[in-house]
Amino acid sequence: MEYDVVVVGGGPSGLSAAIRVKQLAEQQGRDISVCLLEKGSEIGAHILSGAVIEPRTLNELIPDWKEKGAPLNTPAAKDRFLFLTETESVQLPTPPQMNNHGNYIVSLGNFCRWLGEQAEALGVEIYPGFAAAEVLYNADGSVKGVATGNVGTGKNGELEGEPGIELWAKQTIFAEGCRGSLTKTLFERFALRDGADPQTYGIGIKELWEVKPENHQPGSITHTVGWPMDTATYGGSFLYHLENNQVVVGFVVGLDYENPYLSPFEEFQRFKTHPAIKKVFEGGRRISYGARALSEGGIQSLPKLTFPGGVLVGDTAGFLNVPKIKGTHTAMKSAMLAAEAVVEVLAGDAGGAGVEASSYSAKVKQSWLYDELWKVRNIRPSFRWGLWPAMIYSAVDTFLFRGRAPWTLRHRHADNETLRPAAECTPIDYPKPDGELTFDRLSSVFISNTNHSEDQPPHLKLKNKSVPIEVNLAEYDAPEQRYCPAGVYEIVGRDEGQPRLQINAQNCVHCKTCDIKDPTQNINWVTPEGGGGPNYPNM
Repeated sequence: MEYDVVVVGGGPSGLSAAIRVKQLAEQQGRDISVCLLEKGSEIGAHILSGAVIEPRTLNELIPDWKEKGAPLNTPAAKDRFLFLTETESVQLPTPPQMNNHGNYIVSLGNFCRWLGEQAEALGVEIYPGFAAAEVLYNADGSVKGVATGNVGTGKNGELEGEPGIELWAKQTIFAEGCRGSLTKTLFERFALRDGADPQTYGIGIKELWEVKPENHQPGSITHTVGWPMDTATYGGSFLYHLENNQVVVGFVVGLDYENPYLSPFEEFQRFKTHPAIKKVFEGGRRISYGARALSEGGIQSLPKLTFPGGVLVGDTAGFLNVPKIKGTHTAMKSAMLAAEAVVEVLAGDAGGAGVEASSYSAKVKQSWLYDELWKVRNIRPSFRWGLWPAMIYSAVDTFLFRGRAPWTLRHRHADNETLRPAAECTPIDYPKPDGELTFDRLSSVFISNTNHSEDQPPHLKLKNKSVPIEVNLAEYDAPEQRYCPAGVYEIVGRDEGQPRLQINAQNCVHCKTCDIKDPTQNINWVTPEGGGGPNYPNM
């Protein structure tokens, strides 16, 4: 199937890119065909974020979004920023980047479903349930498009399955989200990360609750730092009160942590037992659960954004504003700028096929997007000094230098390089779940509506099958058992003296943490059959 533009990924950046291409084509009286692939069973099925959305980019992309029924129903109200000890909470001044006046608490999944409707109304062909599994190349090495994965292949390769579809494009926009599986291959082929700092990531774990009416404060926003994290580990929480007595609660842990015994999932469950937090959920009901990695490196970790025949947009490149705890408006803005560059090359003498849309990078540097990310570039890397030095530095950087300090702090290590040997660390004793406020992994995965066909090749690939026991277990006590929030990785046979790694790929919620944190980068996350994975409602 041939198109002018193929977009890989149906998140806010991919949908915004598709919409903007069609808008520009309409303004110029041109016919530009656009196809969007989404690996989830529907638009929004794999979307997970806090989320508080800053409508700045939405105002630019679709100025009449209110009249068109965008699901921005809960205006942000009161902001609170708390420091937690094990039993107490202290309210701190809210950093200016975290001031949410004029923003909205949303379900990002539902927002993407609405964006999908706007895209289809403009003529974008959207194909959910189709996972782009391979990048295609022209003879000259430029990107030709993508191919979807085979369907029906047997678990051990005994069934050949139906071949995927090749989608050829003059320009391909990669909007895969954090740690995109195809984007990783583009990094290597086109050396896109040369000169950039290593990307650093966090894992965000989230639950949606229905709480008692007396515990519900629509528009209320709370962020916390401190307990249960130690002061050397980057992390914090969010509580957002939506409409209809719904509250989202989540916890983010920086994946540059050192202790292999740390479990982000268990830290999140423990966090909910704090006296200042648990009272919100008493008598409530947990509705949904999910997890997703996010790119935290900021502007110094951005890769080269363009290559012959394609561009990177959104969190697959890493446009998150970490101190603001927001990435939707930045992802959408990057997509709009990329769309403008793509439409320009499509109008060129060569017709745009295989051409590099180089003006995209220049457009980013000339936009408010670059200025916003530049001003906060030193906040996240300062946390390598610990919580309190970082808080003091961040205040100086924000108020004294106003984000324009004459230096840039660097990210020195990839997250997989930071674990210390288990022998140097203290195991963490996590309390058992009570089934009312705190829960185990498997009951959590159940309410994420995660499903994969069991009769398909596992999408979690080991480059070397001996490494999990000879390296991960021997040196780090198998940290994959703890950093995975879905119970995918288990060491079995230990008591019998014959340990082996068991991979429960059906549990995978597509968070990508294993692909990021595995110490030797031995785990490679590839796309399963389209439609597999979580089916998040209202997340």
